[in-house]
Amino acid sequence: MDELPKRPRSALILDDDPTVGLVLCKMLSALGVANRHFVEPAAFLAEARAEPPELILLDLALGQSDAIDLIRELEALDYRGRVLLVSGKDVTILTEAERIGRAHGLWMLPPLQKPVRMTDLAGRLDASTKPPAPSEHASHTGARRPTPRVNLDEALREKWVEVWYQPKVCLSSLSVSGAEALVRVRHPGLGLVQPVDFLPPASDPLYKPLTALVMRRAMADWVVFAHRGFPLKLAINIPASVLNAPGFVEALRRMIPGDARFPGVVLEITEDEIISDPEWLREIATQVRLYNAAISIDDFGSAYASLSRLKDLPFSELKLDRSFVAGCADDPLKRSLCQTVVDLGHRFGASVCAEGVEEESDLRSLMSQSFDTVQGFFFAKPMPAADFMAFMAQAPRWQIALADARPAASARA
Repeated sequence: MDELPKRPRSALILDDDPTVGLVLCKMLSALGVANRHFVEPAAFLAEARAEPPELILLDLALGQSDAIDLIRELEALDYRGRVLLVSGKDVTILTEAERIGRAHGLWMLPPLQKPVRMTDLAGRLDASTKPPAPSEHASHTGARRPTPRVNLDEALREKWVEVWYQPKVCLSSLSVSGAEALVRVRHPGLGLVQPVDFLPPASDPLYKPLTALVMRRAMADWVVFAHRGFPLKLAINIPASVLNAPGFVEALRRMIPGDARFPGVVLEITEDEIISDPEWLREIATQVRLYNAAISIDDFGSAYASLSRLKDLPFSELKLDRSFVAGCADDPLKRSLCQTVVDLGHRFGASVCAEGVEEESDLRSLMSQSFDTVQGFFFAKPMPAADFMAFMAQAPRWQIALADARPAASARA
C-alpha cells in the first residue's frame, strides 16, 4: 500500500456562525493545525486561490450559498487538499454532499455532525483516506477531459500501446479467477502514460483499431497463460461505438481460441452506454453468447439503469462502481446499497463484482454480503503480462491474510 498523507498543517474554515468558527479554530490550533475562519464565501475563495491550504472545513448551509456551490468552486480551482464537511444537518444529507464532492474530484474526508468533539475532529484529520486518482475523476464525472498528452493514432502506429492485466479474485476460494485487460502507452520520451493522457473522447474512430489490438493481444496472452496452467477468464472493455460497428462479431469469432479449456471472454460495457440504446445491445449480447462471450455491465450504479431495461438484457455480470465500494465497511448507506446490488444481480442470475477495493475492512464487508468477485489495488495494480504471470505463481499476501475468512465464504456458495 502507498504511504498515507500525514495530518494537514494548514486549514481554512468557512462557517457563517462566528461562534462555531471560533470553536473550530481553537480545536484545530490545539491539534497543531494553523487556521483561518471566514464567514463569507468570496473572501474564503480568494484566500483558497491565493494560498491553498492542506485542509478546508465547510459548513453545508451558508446563508445565500451552500457547500455544493463551494464544491463546484473548489473543483474549478483544481483544489488538491482535503475537504471536511461540518454541519448540524441530517447525516444522510451530509453523506450525499460528501458523495457529490468526490464526484467533482475533491479529496473528501468522512463528514462530521455538529456539535463537533475534539476526538472526532482529530480522527477525521488522521483518517486513512487517499486523494482521488486523476483518471478516476475524468471517468466518473461529466467534467471536461484534459487534452491528451499522447496522440493515440501515433501510439498505435508506432506500436507504443501495451495491454496490462489486473486480477479479479473469486471470494468463495480467495483465488484469482480472471483478469481485466487494460491499456497503457509506453512513450519513448514520456515513459509510461495512463489512459487519461491518451484516450480520445467517446465514439472517436480510433477506438476501433485500439479495441481490435486489445482483443487480439488479450487472446494471444490467454494462450500463454493457459499453457502455464492459468486458463483464466479475461475481461475486455468494449466501447459502444465498437460493439455496434459492422464486423465486430465476426472479428470476435475469429479471435476466440480453439482450446477446450477456454472459459470464455467477458465484454465490459459501461452502464451509461447501455441506457443510451438498450435494444441494439440486447441483440448483440445474444449473438456474442454464441461464441462464448458474455456481457458485463461496468460501473454499475453510476448511471441509474432502470429495472425494466435490465430485465431485458442478457448480461452475466454486474460490476459495482468503485464509488459505492470505497468505505462500505464504515458507511451503513453504502453497505446497504452494496447488498441491494448483490441481491439484484443474483436474482437476474448474474455474478456481481466489486471494483476499486483498496482496504481490507471493505473487502471483509463485501465477503459478508456474498459478492462473487472483487478487484482493486488491495490485491494488485494493473501490470504487464509477464509480471502478471509472476504474480500468479506466488502466494499473494492477501490470500494468506484472509484465509480465515474462506470457510464463511465457502458456506455461502
